[in-house]
Amino acid sequence: MRKINGVPIESHTDLSSLKGGEVLKWDSSTGKMVWEDQDGGVYRSVWYGGRGVFGGSYAGGTSDVIDYITIASTGNATDFGDVSAPINRMAGCSDGSRGIFAGGQTTNVIQYITISVTGDTTDFGDLTHARRSIGACSDGSRGVFGAGKDASAVSNIIDYITISTTGNATDFGDTTVARYDAGGLSDGTKGVFGGGYTSSNVNIIDYVTIATTGNALDFGDLTVATAGVSGTSDTTRGLWAGGYTDAYINVIEYITIASTGNATDFGNLTVARGEAVGAVSDGSRAAFGGGLGGSNSNVIDYVTIQTTGNAADFGDLTLARYGLAGCSGASGDY
Repeated sequence: MRKINGVPIESHTDLSSLKGGEVLKWDSSTGKMVWEDQDGGVYRSVWYGGRGVFGGSYAGGTSDVIDYITIASTGNATDFGDVSAPINRMAGCSDGSRGIFAGGQTTNVIQYITISVTGDTTDFGDLTHARRSIGACSDGSRGVFGAGKDASAVSNIIDYITISTTGNATDFGDTTVARYDAGGLSDGTKGVFGGGYTSSNVNIIDYVTIATTGNALDFGDLTVATAGVSGTSDTTRGLWAGGYTDAYINVIEYITIASTGNATDFGNLTVARGEAVGAVSDGSRAAFGGGLGGSNSNVIDYVTIQTTGNAADFGDLTLARYGLAGCSGASGDY
């Protein structure tokens, strides 16, 4: 963590291809301090951070609970605040500072938090269409919400917001297939949506270029056709975890986001579960919280994103529940 003009700046990137390291520069297009690869001149805004936040859910009734963890250190979650109303199956993303919770069963409401400051959500605006079980991702500036389900129909709608500016969402395009319960993730350029449910579970992966509007394109296939799968990522690798086939599963699989193609087996969660497990990342470690696996789960487990293998126990949520939205950002510690 570094501090500039009194503001904590946090970033993790894949340094494996760099020759000259990184420098911190002002990106006037996003109004953010960003890291630049000195040998490549590539700006990378931050869409993740050291604090992981899990919002909303279902726990024998719809829940307004938000809690948080410090992703780099194991332990139980701590109360953060409340969503504006009890909402299940929201979608979450962030710009590394502001966390967004969008939609839910079944609403068009978008609300936000400042991730470094505990407290309740504030109204942001509205989605273009009320729906739940949306896939969400971010490039550190723009938040994108794909597919979902309204009160009666499955949706292919993609819409977007500028996270730093409150207001209503705008139409982006359409996913390749209308579905809900897909998991969203990003490398800061591509937004990718995997899995979901139409009239049956699907293994579809499709993607958009977040900075430019338009319809999604085919990316490849998941290893398992599954719904209720949860996605998260670092700057190169995307992970999907859990879900439901004809039973709840513990599968974790991954893609290299820059290269289209099918997913590959990564390992297993500590407990089989789905129905919107909350997924968060600090750019190195991914953590998965809650879900449904026969009963509501309070389990949080984690993996190191660049190292395949089974998940390890992290701690427990404050409340056993499923249908969580996850996002992460700077904690304010430095």
